Amino acid sequence: MTIKRQKPNANLIFHSDRGCQYNSYTFKALLAKYKIIQSMSRSGNPYDNAVAENFFSCLCVNHSRFVSLKAVRSALFVYIEVYYNCIRPHSSINWLAPAFAEHNFIG
Repeated sequence: MTIKRQKPNANLIFHSDRGCQYNSYTFKALLAKYKIIQSMSRSGNPYDNAVAENFFSCLCVNHSRFVSLKAVRSALFVYIEVYYNCIRPHSSINWLAPAFAEHNFIG
């Protein structure tokens, strides 16, 4: 979803923990297809993945009841693409909303 919408440049870094889903051949092939560099947390070091842990700690759809998988996907899409990526202020960018920071970035 993000790859198609954002069309990132080559050499984007994707950081994750050492979960089997991130070590799979299929996932690694997808990263290679889009020239994304994989970065993994060190074994036994929970601080390497603090950003992802923070994301899941504030995921606000976890107490909802859904009638279908389609409803879950829709709720997650709205949360991630509308709220988390665009509206929610992030401490790492001076408490600005990511969409605002990206739009106003002068590099």
